[in-house]
Amino acid sequence: MNKFYLKSMGCKSNQFEGQIVAEKLSEAGYCQVNQLEDADYYILNSCSVTHKSDNEAMYLLRHAHSLGLKTVLTGCIAQIEKSKLLKEDFIDYVFGNEDKFRLGEYLNNEQNYAVKDLMGVNEFCPVVLNDTSKTRISLKIQDGCDNRCSYCIIPFGRGKSRSANPDFVTSEINRYAKNGYKEVVLTGIHIGLYEGGLLPLLQKIERETYIHRYRLGSLNPHEITKELLDFLQTSEKFCPHFHLSLQSACNATLKRMNRHYTVEYYLEQIEDIVSRFNNPFLGSDIIAGFVGETDEDFEITLENLKKSKLSKIHVFPYSVRKGTEAEKLSGHLHEKEKEERAKLIKKISQEKFNKFIQQNIGTVQEVLIEKRPDKHTGMYKGVTRNFLNVLLKDGEFNTLKNVTLTNENLLGN
Repeated sequence: MNKFYLKSMGCKSNQFEGQIVAEKLSEAGYCQVNQLEDADYYILNSCSVTHKSDNEAMYLLRHAHSLGLKTVLTGCIAQIEKSKLLKEDFIDYVFGNEDKFRLGEYLNNEQNYAVKDLMGVNEFCPVVLNDTSKTRISLKIQDGCDNRCSYCIIPFGRGKSRSANPDFVTSEINRYAKNGYKEVVLTGIHIGLYEGGLLPLLQKIERETYIHRYRLGSLNPHEITKELLDFLQTSEKFCPHFHLSLQSACNATLKRMNRHYTVEYYLEQIEDIVSRFNNPFLGSDIIAGFVGETDEDFEITLENLKKSKLSKIHVFPYSVRKGTEAEKLSGHLHEKEKEERAKLIKKISQEKFNKFIQQNIGTVQEVLIEKRPDKHTGMYKGVTRNFLNVLLKDGEFNTLKNVTLTNENLLGN
């Protein structure tokens, strides 16, 4: 039996798809192994969101090839670069983002290339995960993106926005609930573009499913409407955990990024969210050192981030993506400058997260116990609705428990 080692990079959608790829390969007669040295095939489900992720992917493939494994590249790099990747002597197979789900068939037939043109695809590809070994599970409800942010290559790797049928979404959630899952994370490349509107889908989930709780993937600020917040505020299933795709806290930079909102708008939104929910987790993405970001622009970003009520900031230095509008702009910064700016934002993020933890000390939170006792400490690990990791001395795997949060039982996320 052929054995494979699979690694998925990047976003939650890609992680979810990687699990499905592994299941389908197993159904096709392949055996998944946990050690690279035990495998015949190395399968990399790649991400192309930054230049760094591209470089990491090539390094991993070269390393696997040096060990004598057959290398299979799929995911966004494969979708964007296509057949030219086969010219590399360390890449044996290349399959696109929708072709990845037929890997077993392709490998059995010794077919080494399949990349569908996603720009011509209008229908969502519904994929089903059968694994029931965990307590939280992702469900991809949307794929692709119709926006053209100046820095982003992902629309070329994922195609046009397309959405899962609402009935498919609710039936999958109920299947997960029946199999014992307590929580589902609704993911996609840009779930705010869900066809027919995200709000009607969530209302349907509230009415027609019996999952205990759900989380939302990343949203752009203008997609979090007053009507959506009114509904979420009354929802019994929604976890008060927001991830805002902000990218900058300076209007001049946002304009160069082709992001269609202002800092003032989303700071007001954050205030509104904090006023509506009890200790909501507010995460964000920020790009440091974008093209043309002056010292003054960066200082504006720092000041706005400091005064915001964000809980945590995911920051990364700007990475030039070939084929994007930002590549052509003038004013590219040196890598060292981008790294230094990212460090300053990370410091603000840590301060904000420490404050968020302290705000939660003494509160009672519902915890989903999602890890069995650690063999060394005997402690259980769980997650609150507002996305804090908690250690517990006692409990039961895959159950919900109300816990008073303390400095002793809270972990840094």
